[in-house]
Amino acid sequence: MAGEWPVIPFKELLSVPLRNGLTRPKRVRGQGVTMINMGVLFAYSRIHDIEGDRVPLSSDEAAHYLLEPGDLLFARQSLVLSGAGKCSIFLGAEEPTTFESHLMRARISPDKGDPLFYYYYYQSPMGRQAVISIAEQVAAAGIRGSDLSMLNVPWPPLKEQQAIACILGALDDKIELNRRMNQTLEAMAQAIFKSWFVDFDPVRAKAAGQQPAGLAPHIAELFPDSFEDSEIGEVPRGWSIYSLPALIDINPPRHIPRGSVAPYLEMASMPTRSHAPDSWIDREVGSGMKFINGDTLLARITPCLENGKTAYVDFLKDGEVGWGSTEYIVLRPREPIPAVFAYLLARDDNFRTFAIQRMTGSSGRQRVPSDSLADYQLAAPAIDSLVFKIFGRVVNPLFERARSAMGQSRTLAALRDALLPKLISGELRVADAERIVGRCT
Repeated sequence: MAGEWPVIPFKELLSVPLRNGLTRPKRVRGQGVTMINMGVLFAYSRIHDIEGDRVPLSSDEAAHYLLEPGDLLFARQSLVLSGAGKCSIFLGAEEPTTFESHLMRARISPDKGDPLFYYYYYQSPMGRQAVISIAEQVAAAGIRGSDLSMLNVPWPPLKEQQAIACILGALDDKIELNRRMNQTLEAMAQAIFKSWFVDFDPVRAKAAGQQPAGLAPHIAELFPDSFEDSEIGEVPRGWSIYSLPALIDINPPRHIPRGSVAPYLEMASMPTRSHAPDSWIDREVGSGMKFINGDTLLARITPCLENGKTAYVDFLKDGEVGWGSTEYIVLRPREPIPAVFAYLLARDDNFRTFAIQRMTGSSGRQRVPSDSLADYQLAAPAIDSLVFKIFGRVVNPLFERARSAMGQSRTLAALRDALLPKLISGELRVADAERIVGRCT
């Protein structure tokens, strides 16, 4: 069935020839338009607004190098063969955006092809195999524009392309919506944590004779109305100064029977902006850190720590123990402190700066010794305080909503991945897929 679509050279779909991106030395970066680099390409397959380097762009360069919605971007080089020719799609941004020289842009003519269809083609096993077939492996793997141009690609009728792109895009749109909602939920939880336990906003308001903003009176009354000096600075009166192990267990013991198979989380799947990992696999247990639901995993090696790799474990089955890299530090609050307290602390800038400053080792191989975190100090109420209890009641529902959304997204991703090769090859027709997914609007 895969041969039902006619095939044509990729270059015949293009409105302009393939183009490599711009070279901009570090000394000129900092102002100008946003530039998509290799890190962004490998982090995001569907690229919207991003945070990245800014680079100057002349008017002549803007005419040739600014991206338009629907542009496909390919990695010209990769350290590993599987990354060569990795394809992402630019879906548009509020600000002008360009791309760097390690990337290659393809702009598809709208009367010949749907860019989203061809994005999904290059995500499919068929498309990846085709790109790998033209990759060259020397010190690093790479592809050339001349080879990509001549690569034969399927060419279904345009209406068929658009329908396939619509079905797969609807699934990815929902996954993206869930991702953004989860980021908002976690930002809300992080803001509450910072307000209560870092900036002490309720205490500051009461000390100024004001009602703490956003707090019900019965919650506000749990906070002191003044400060006192301590060895770490001004803290709420009556709160204690704790070293981290007094509140949070560091690398608590976990056990998995020898020779068993358990969920394994590799460092590459650790999230940087949300609590949930991208994926995990079942794998025979070897040496590594062990964890259970409610634990927080903090990457302790450079550059993963600086990049924000941190996970809150809520993806295991009841009673299940997972395992992963030896380069995690596992954190678990002492009961009855809510489990998410450790995750929100690990995401806090003050804590991360403390951890980064305690890295040891040679350049490129630096890591945080686990026992060095014992020196971290923070102000908090008594462990059995109602403040912690109420905090859990406020933030736990946010994480439960995020967990539910992530579960839905994994189901949608599995459906997308099952449909993708069948739709791209023509084995499954649009009408059959619509009955599976629901009509695409």
